[in-house]
Amino acid sequence: MTIVHDLAHARAGDKGNTSNIVVVAYDTAGWHRLQRDLTAERVAAAFAPVGAGPVMRYELPRLSALNFVIENALGGGVSRSLSIDPHGKALSALMLTIDMPNPE
Repeated sequence: MTIVHDLAHARAGDKGNTSNIVVVAYDTAGWHRLQRDLTAERVAAAFAPVGAGPVMRYELPRLSALNFVIENALGGGVSRSLSIDPHGKALSALMLTIDMPNPE
């Protein structure tokens, strides 16, 4: 089984109740696989348990990266959330655990 962490690293940021997570591929092969298989729908399914969504995906091909904007992911935002991690920095770890389909 392959997870996102096997193909890339990630970094999270926040603005209000929205998390912004960029996934950067380690190499070209990983980039092509992420581009094909790490869809907004797959990310939304992984983040559903934290009540997040909708999810928008933006491609950054010159950086071999995908940027995901995930709304409603931070329990109302830094000043409203009772979360231990109100900025959602740990959400990049959740992104890295997403199962990827087996290559064809």
